[in-house]
Amino acid sequence: MPEWDRFLTPRDREVFGGSGYGKKAGLGERPVVLVVDVTYAFCGDRAEPILESIKRWRNSCGAEAWDSVEKIRTLVDKAHGHAIPVIYTTGMDYRPDRFDAGRWSDKNARAAEVPAVEASGVRANDVVEPIAPEERDLLIPKAKPSAFFGTLLQAHLTALNADSLIVCGTTTSGCVRATVVDAFSHNYHVSIVEECTFDRGEASHHMTLFDMHQKYADVVSLDETVAYLDTLPNDLFTSRMPILAE
Repeated sequence: MPEWDRFLTPRDREVFGGSGYGKKAGLGERPVVLVVDVTYAFCGDRAEPILESIKRWRNSCGAEAWDSVEKIRTLVDKAHGHAIPVIYTTGMDYRPDRFDAGRWSDKNARAAEVPAVEASGVRANDVVEPIAPEERDLLIPKAKPSAFFGTLLQAHLTALNADSLIVCGTTTSGCVRATVVDAFSHNYHVSIVEECTFDRGEASHHMTLFDMHQKYADVVSLDETVAYLDTLPNDLFTSRMPILAE
């Protein structure tokens, strides 16, 4: 039984069970792995309970983030082994006055705080070290929730002739959801690897996975994704991005 089931009302189960939503759509034939915002800003600089971590890193998702990082490393290693492109997104570094931050500051009373960079020795917008991008990977800074908004992601996917995205990262209810909805809107096959996706809110994490699985994507397990990647030839993308074969 999916974890989200405990958040559903009896009426929800009847409505979604009877309306036809949640059909498995499939994973596509030319997938790209997209790792959304798995940075120190959202993970903190070490695994610790979230209520401790947010004292220093206000956006941290706590120990659950680091549990997911280990699973993401398995996914990324498998993608690299099959020469499947891996694209990372991170947040933007804003001006000190945050004029270029848009509306982000409006909804958080701690938005003006400087992350604990000096004390920890890491930068907030760096991808965490266990899954740090390699030379073959692509890194896309973004200023808004969706990885598509105002970035070169669509151009890279076009160049790769990709037809599907395997999405993981954080937060499930924020940047992951925005990215998944935009990918769906661009007619990509989308899957979300459940163990590799995390959020600071338990209810929002599970209910967002449920909602995306009903309408926009397939929520899949890491084991299912690894088995799928093992079925793909290792030269799918090497003619378009030769560095993948190195």
